[in-house]
Amino acid sequence: MAKGITRERIVAVALELLDEKGMDAITVRALASRLSVGAPALYWHVRNKQELLDEMSTFVMRRVVNALSAVTPGAGWRDALATYARILRSEYLLHRDGARIFSGTRYSGPEVVKAKESWLERLTAAGFSLAEADDAIDLVTAFVVGFVIEEQERSQSADRYSPTGRDAWLGEGADLVKAAGHLRDDGDQRFERQLGVVLDGLAARLR
Repeated sequence: MAKGITRERIVAVALELLDEKGMDAITVRALASRLSVGAPALYWHVRNKQELLDEMSTFVMRRVVNALSAVTPGAGWRDALATYARILRSEYLLHRDGARIFSGTRYSGPEVVKAKESWLERLTAAGFSLAEADDAIDLVTAFVVGFVIEEQERSQSADRYSPTGRDAWLGEGADLVKAAGHLRDDGDQRFERQLGVVLDGLAARLR
């Protein structure tokens, strides 16, 4: 095992590589080169790329858990879930392709998974069944992941999403589609509006 190489160091350097080159550049070989070690040295700590992504996702989620613990929760379940969604989004936005590393990963830290207990307690106390509470957390998480993946892709490839260029590509007709494209407001305003729709749906199920 290479001296000075720890899981924490591997994840830190992997996040640096992510910020510089994006998700597709994350490979064990590229990471080993960045750490100035042979690829076999990393296998003492991470067996493959998926396990590396699991560790990176867990690192980000630990920050989410810590940030949530420092915030006084709102009076109700809706405020609490909204706070969770905003913190999750802000943490993903700290890294290029931050939401993409989360999709399909498995947390490697039991304490991250256990942190869900207090959320399930809050939601079931508000009247959700356990299954509904679990669905609520999953739905909000999935919304944030999908929103930020799209948000980051648009910010990194602005020319590809030009409304004017899209209008020309569409040609004649589709006036409503074109108008909707020009109405699109990326960022905080759109996030809050769509998050509200998700929370409204959960509230309707609760009633």
